[in-house]
Amino acid sequence: MICRVCDSQELEPAIDLGHQPWCNHFLRKEEVGREPFYPLRVMFCHQCGAAQLDHTVPKEIMFGDHTYLSGVTRSLSEHFRAIAEEVDQRFFAAAEGKSVLDIGSNDGTQLKHFKALGYDALGVESSKTTAKIANDAGVNTLNAFFNLDIVRQFGRKFHVINAAGVFFHLEELHSVSDGIREALRDDGVFVVQFLYMKRIVENLAFDQIYHEHLLYYNLRTIEVLLNRHGLALFDAYVAPIHGGSMIGFVTHRGKRAPTQRFLELREAESKERSNEFSTYLEFAERIKRMKEENLAFLEKARQQRKRVFGFGAPVKGNTLLNYFGVGTQYIECLVEKNELRRGLYSPGMHIPVVIEKELTELPDIYYVLAWNFKKEILANNQSLIQRGIEFYFPVNPKET
Repeated sequence: MICRVCDSQELEPAIDLGHQPWCNHFLRKEEVGREPFYPLRVMFCHQCGAAQLDHTVPKEIMFGDHTYLSGVTRSLSEHFRAIAEEVDQRFFAAAEGKSVLDIGSNDGTQLKHFKALGYDALGVESSKTTAKIANDAGVNTLNAFFNLDIVRQFGRKFHVINAAGVFFHLEELHSVSDGIREALRDDGVFVVQFLYMKRIVENLAFDQIYHEHLLYYNLRTIEVLLNRHGLALFDAYVAPIHGGSMIGFVTHRGKRAPTQRFLELREAESKERSNEFSTYLEFAERIKRMKEENLAFLEKARQQRKRVFGFGAPVKGNTLLNYFGVGTQYIECLVEKNELRRGLYSPGMHIPVVIEKELTELPDIYYVLAWNFKKEILANNQSLIQRGIEFYFPVNPKET
């Protein structure tokens, strides 16, 4: 293969999580046992340092329709609100006719917050179900895969372009990057929100590796990509959402000077060897030890006849369950708020999904797969904790 970012052929395997199903394909009963499996391997590029998958599940399979909804989780919506307010106050509070384009806009949650600030908002969302939800809610959304060809159909430019949790998904990476440059006003700002690989390693959050995430960026590696397309980061910070996401601010090259905090973050990557191959090999060994520890915990619970439910049915949870080999021998069901997953089964391990408000029994232990919302989960479930129900977090995110 060639590097997705820099076209180098100097790639080497770093992390191997075996063969896994596409983890966002929650199964209907008649599909159980019939889902395809694909290699889930992370390669390291010795030229630019980019971590990336070597196998691509076609975007039409992964993103043509799915059940993920941004608006289900209050803390994610609050994060999106804060981003919209920050961008507006810092850059465009006095602008006339301000506009925003959201790439991978999902159910329109992010755009609703921009609309509340007076922006003309347009979303581009590949999933037909979520695009319909957004349009029904009054958020103008185009059901399509974003790329340069789509941008040329717009015939307009935007003050703000946002990509939250999508920039590492891109099969058409370079066409999308060209599209962003083309659609961004000369004074515009592209806000790129991505899982920060440095923090994934620190948190031992290997479950954030799955087929939808083709790339795993640090600042150094995303800069290589942006610079290749005439764009440049000028500011960034780590937000706590999803266990540590980088919020990057990008504009046309040469338009804005880099901030001190951005330079400090970039220097920290260098000091902590975040872009070195040895760091990824160490990470792979820690993942193996984590598997042993979690299986020991679940086996002990089983021997003690304790009932264990999964808390949440996040996409990333399926990476963890499949790599650990944890199915209904340990976990009875996955308890979920998202009603699009009612009556479905987890891919690979085939654990049934139960909607939280429809539960008739409680477990002894909640095995928390939606660990990235730890603070919200613990705050919302104090009554259960006081009744003696244990909340076990296989991943404990570092406080940002």
